[in-house]
Amino acid sequence: MSKPTFYITTPIYYPSATLHIGHCYTTVAADTMTRYKKMRGYDAYFLTGSDEHGQKIERSAAAAGMEPLAYVDQIIASFKKLWQKFDIDYSDFIRTTEPRHEEVVAEVFRKLQAKGDIYLGSYTGHYCVSCETFFTETQIKDAGGVCPDCGGPVDMVQEESYFFKLSNYGDRLLAYIDSHPDFIQPISRRNEMVNFIKQGLEDLSISRTTFRWGIPVPGDPKHVVYVWLDALTNYISALGYTKGDPRFETYWPADVHLVGKDIVRFHTIIWPIMLLALDLPLPKKVFAHGWILVNEGKMSKSKGNVVDPMVLADQYSTDALRYFLLREFIFGADGNYTEEILVNRINVDLANDFGNLLSRTTAMIEKFQGGIIEAPRGKTEFDDALLSLFATVPEEMAAYMEKLEFHNAFAAVWKIVTKANKYIDECAPWALNKNNEKDKLATVLYNMAEALRIATILLTPVMPNTPAKVFAQLGIAEEKQLHTWESLAYGGIKAQTAIHRGEPIFPRLEWNDGESAPAPKKEGKVKAKETKVAKKDAVAAEQQNADLITIDDFAKMELRVADVLTAEKVENADKLLKLCVKIGEEERTVVAGIAKYYAPEDLIGKKVVVVANLEPVKLRGIESRGMVLCASDEDGLEALLVDKVRSGGVVR
Repeated sequence: MSKPTFYITTPIYYPSATLHIGHCYTTVAADTMTRYKKMRGYDAYFLTGSDEHGQKIERSAAAAGMEPLAYVDQIIASFKKLWQKFDIDYSDFIRTTEPRHEEVVAEVFRKLQAKGDIYLGSYTGHYCVSCETFFTETQIKDAGGVCPDCGGPVDMVQEESYFFKLSNYGDRLLAYIDSHPDFIQPISRRNEMVNFIKQGLEDLSISRTTFRWGIPVPGDPKHVVYVWLDALTNYISALGYTKGDPRFETYWPADVHLVGKDIVRFHTIIWPIMLLALDLPLPKKVFAHGWILVNEGKMSKSKGNVVDPMVLADQYSTDALRYFLLREFIFGADGNYTEEILVNRINVDLANDFGNLLSRTTAMIEKFQGGIIEAPRGKTEFDDALLSLFATVPEEMAAYMEKLEFHNAFAAVWKIVTKANKYIDECAPWALNKNNEKDKLATVLYNMAEALRIATILLTPVMPNTPAKVFAQLGIAEEKQLHTWESLAYGGIKAQTAIHRGEPIFPRLEWNDGESAPAPKKEGKVKAKETKVAKKDAVAAEQQNADLITIDDFAKMELRVADVLTAEKVENADKLLKLCVKIGEEERTVVAGIAKYYAPEDLIGKKVVVVANLEPVKLRGIESRGMVLCASDEDGLEALLVDKVRSGGVVR
């Protein structure tokens, strides 16, 4: 029986000499999704590459005193080095300067021309060299005389051009979008594109004569193919379309095109219309994610706010960076980046929660059982709550992964990590050992080891290097059958497994208000902290002051600004309002007990503060995913409202 297939792509990137963390965002997401699908038994194919033609490249190469191909060769080498650094395991890297691609582009042009969808005319209008995009007079006027996308200068172009009859396919594309509601995601992008199409599509100029660095138009070599028609074809040229390559039949149509929101129009209007004209099936989904912003602005070399991923990779582990990118930001919404936010996420999630769970577990197995994991043979009142998560979290995570809600997927995994840490404090293994309750002790320590094993398996797609370190310390490095999705059921670790306790896999980082780059604490301090934690465990966890929290505890709460889209009273509930809120690009339902203080219409259009990572609960049969923050005193209650910060903004 053949495996189910999965085909995912990133955009092919423009060869910029300035690499930034945004390049990693899309690619890490695609790689994580590919690894996840492979874990689930799919034949997963992941395509990335580089878009190397166009006037911008030609000008940049000339300014550098180089031929265009030699100019891009050196930049592509840096891209591949970056992907290797971040453990990007792509199936294919397509370059638009490769003959296998250029031949397919020429064949696509011939097919469209033979069908009557391409004609020769002349073009007069505005063109942005940087974005490789044509704009109408109205678009330029509305943008204040500059490029509507990048804000840069535009050229007035007048030249002979071949045109693609985009206007003939607007109604067909609208009908397709209507019958395939998941085709464009998130929904805000879908609505934006639908409105754009309804305004009427103009035929697209698809050739240029003012530069030479491109694929010659078949039969008319004074023209070169417009860079976007060239670039978009990569998704099928890489599979050998028109070449009889079995990969095309196996993987097309693509399951997911991942793109940035700035190029969604090309991927959801021009590309699907090209496919309709070629009588080819459309991709199943185009997902447009948001930008990673620095000081609320898009990264650019001119602004001097580019975050270099290679520098970060040398400062932190790439597994930590991969986890941060997909856990911190809502995929589909913009997210603001600072290095302090990065360090905080690493410290709270990876050092305090996950890394400390591994250290505590192995320390107690070593101390209380001589480094041997014994079979569970007793029972505590706290076992069932932890074991129930082993059964439910994998499918919860899977459901979020299928929707590309990476932040929610890994938040689900953290339910196991958080509960396992709490389980240690509840069961107090040090007390069980002191009281000679060996049967219960064996069960508790076994459950802790299984919690680590199961959580680690679920984290494998996003942190591919971490599992080997965890499994080595748990003594199951060679037990490959215990590393798979199929092994997630409780009870995998064999009795009498010998652990191999090691150094902390995520040492806690110091932060000094950004004056210099943070660094891991000195090894001596790490060991001293570990010893202190182990001693505290062994003496009494309950001695901790439960009334005080640390900044790390506070940081576990994900507070976000949310727009209230709709509000209504919950039937037969005097205190409850059902709110539909938008956090960035994500819409969700929140039930709030504020009906005595607010009429539904009072909140519509307002911005509230929501605890976004609160575990969902059902209230009167309605699943509530979050909590509205309010202040109260003896005179009443008031929701915390925000004025200027946009939806999805972080509250801290």
